[in-house]
Amino acid sequence: MLKCALVIFLFLEGVLMSQSLSSVEINGVKVPVIFEKDTHLPIASLQLVVQKSGSIEDDGKPGLAKFTASMLNEGSKKLGSIGFSSKLDDRAINLSVSTGTETFVYELSCLKEQFPFGLSMLKQLLYDPNFTQKSFEKVQSQTLGSLSSRQNDFDYIANINLKKLIYKDTPFEHPFSGDEQSIKNLKLDDVENFYKSHLDLSNLIILVGGDIKEDEFKKMMIPILKEMKVGKKRELKHFNANADEKEKIIKKETEQAYIYFGAPFFMKSGDKDIYKSKVASFILGASGFGSRLMEEVRVKKGLAYSVYSRNNVNKSYSSFTGYLQTKTGNLDEAKKLVTKVIDDFVKNGATADELEQAKKFLLGSEPLRNETLSQRLGQAFLEYYNGYKLGHSKIVLKQIEDLSLKDLNNFIKKHNEITKLSFSIVTK
Repeated sequence: MLKCALVIFLFLEGVLMSQSLSSVEINGVKVPVIFEKDTHLPIASLQLVVQKSGSIEDDGKPGLAKFTASMLNEGSKKLGSIGFSSKLDDRAINLSVSTGTETFVYELSCLKEQFPFGLSMLKQLLYDPNFTQKSFEKVQSQTLGSLSSRQNDFDYIANINLKKLIYKDTPFEHPFSGDEQSIKNLKLDDVENFYKSHLDLSNLIILVGGDIKEDEFKKMMIPILKEMKVGKKRELKHFNANADEKEKIIKKETEQAYIYFGAPFFMKSGDKDIYKSKVASFILGASGFGSRLMEEVRVKKGLAYSVYSRNNVNKSYSSFTGYLQTKTGNLDEAKKLVTKVIDDFVKNGATADELEQAKKFLLGSEPLRNETLSQRLGQAFLEYYNGYKLGHSKIVLKQIEDLSLKDLNNFIKKHNEITKLSFSIVTK
């Protein structure tokens, strides 16, 4: 089965796909273009990714970036929400806007023959968004309704409170969806100012792929993007989770305890040892059943319904986080056992069998993570965004394959900061 998957992967890579990194010059700015030719289906896919324009840029107004993206999904001022979406639906075009921690993303996908029309709709959305008071009040009402529904989402509450503990006095201590008060305080001017100050060529990356020609695409994009302001390159500041071991408990009517935990993880995006982090994280808690935490906490002791942990390594932040859910009566014992398992993992490292199983899964599942055009473009973007050459993921696979138990355990022992755990708990 694994051999078959690898053969399919290599066939797709060698025959149907051809990734490249180039640029298109617009108003004196060389905008990076990540392109993949894929003739497998008659489709086209485009993403405009604006760097340092996500939730990290909310600037004291939690939820502003996400709110702005929601308003952009209300279509253009000329056509309105219904008129805009109707034109897209008539041609089976998907055009949406989303935001992450660090980026603001326009995404367009459609049949190849509808791509020119989709680009014309994208242009209309870029320069004539539906920033009206009526649209603003609609999104504000929807956002407040969504936040209200989360008052009884105990996972959400525990997670948000963990961020307040480990990212105190940073942009990450606030929920990226905002809270009730921050959304009520937003004004239409806030949205317009955020949008005007963050949409620019200097921070733009273009991802495009499908059954289209790169040169033809660039010719189509120049008249669309030439109206965009040049702007200045914005740099991301990096934040580590703090090492102060704290605990916050919220009491709710629940028969289960929701336990979220976090600690620093001193590693930055682009680190040469990132592959070791991937393997260590998989063994400790990221692999679900079979992970060290799951085996010790659920399988052997029966103290949790689920338990998970991961290393989070990004340009703007890094941390070690995890969660478990258990009966309220098991709270203290489960929490102590999680702490012990993590301490033992750092002190003694992984076993040879754990490393072997991790290698088998990580190497064997790679083809499945590159099946679709969207997946491959996403991976290429992350490679470029994090400072690697395109195709770096193949180097990572080789590094994982060659990783020795000694080198892995030396890496694990070096990162004893993950034992400095803070806990956010919702319980009865």
